Amino acid sequence: MINAGSIGMPLHFGKVPGFLTERMGNMGEAIVESILVNYGKSELLSRMSDPNWFQALGAVMGMHWNSSGVTAVTLGALKKKLNPKSHELGVYILGGKGKQAYGAKRQIERVADQHSLDGKQLVKSARMAARIDNNAVQDGFDLYQQYFLLTDEGEWTSISQGMNKDNRRARRYHWHSPTVQSFSSAPHSGIAGIEQQRILNLVDPEAETLQNNMVELTQEKPSEIIKAMNSAEMPNRHDVRKEDINQARLASVLDLAYNRDIEKFDDLVDMHGVGPRTLKALAMASEVIHGDSTRFEDPARFAFAVGGKDGRPHPIDTKSFDETVEMLQNSVDKANMGDKDKSNALKRLHKAAVSGESKGTPLDFIEELIDNEWNHAENNNGKTFMGSVVKGLTRKVMDTQNKVLYGRDSD
Repeated sequence: MINAGSIGMPLHFGKVPGFLTERMGNMGEAIVESILVNYGKSELLSRMSDPNWFQALGAVMGMHWNSSGVTAVTLGALKKKLNPKSHELGVYILGGKGKQAYGAKRQIERVADQHSLDGKQLVKSARMAARIDNNAVQDGFDLYQQYFLLTDEGEWTSISQGMNKDNRRARRYHWHSPTVQSFSSAPHSGIAGIEQQRILNLVDPEAETLQNNMVELTQEKPSEIIKAMNSAEMPNRHDVRKEDINQARLASVLDLAYNRDIEKFDDLVDMHGVGPRTLKALAMASEVIHGDSTRFEDPARFAFAVGGKDGRPHPIDTKSFDETVEMLQNSVDKANMGDKDKSNALKRLHKAAVSGESKGTPLDFIEELIDNEWNHAENNNGKTFMGSVVKGLTRKVMDTQNKVLYGRDSD
């Protein structure tokens, strides 16, 4: 897993519609708990520190695939769902956007006291990450949010974001404590380092190297910091195009969902009436849970799981959304009681999708797929931030909005 870096996104405004708010939290909660059950806290924080994986997570949860809002909305939804049971899970989501970010110090100290961690060192680490993020951006970005994910063992991931209102862009930065080291010694891994190195507690003697390197980072030139980071850029436009996705991977999921007997996964899908769209969403959610780091270089692909709130690539299908969440949560609940049959079935579903990627990929099927999904939405109460889709109207309005605000033909 690439454990640190940055990603640039267009600056989008607006609010998450009411029909989606609770659903996003439920989906995110089920995915995070699935990762914790299968791989543990350290792996969750490692994934959270991968900019592309995080963007894919937001897309599966129904956020717009390249929106700057994915940061605050995704982490806000997770914070609301997970923090009430943080003591049980061993993971805390601290800080936030605006005033909430300034409250991170007290939150970190409180969690540190509860688990006998070095609160002063953790607060210093959070401040250092934010300071470097802010100083590294010399092109007009201003930091306006920082989330600090902390485990009860002292491991942390910092996710912060800055905005530039002049060019309507935002940039998100990711750090992961076990992998932080000098840029000069690992210039190709972003603000990251040796993945095998595990320093779970910053007060441990093994953390001395990490502490020293954190000081070294502040002495690096901003230009060198930017060069060293694992960086990605999302386009300004709203529409999803074939060049944004790995078509072989998407085609394999569609083949799995539409051209195979759903009964082959009856140990996972035990709900009457579950169809191919739910199986498609479930397969893509299982990839977020079980996929390795090489599979998230095209986060736009995951917007095809349940759709996006801005109707890109297509409106949200609430039926498949709800069924997917229910099955994911059911697998978590059973796994927590010692029954991992459904959790293992999710892994098998992901492996089945991967195995189908070697087949030939149809050319230029994306536009046809999007048209089909819009047709389905128009006839089955699909939803966007504008509400229920109105046949013949909603898509035209959204296409016009996209062209006026972002330019359909622009990058």
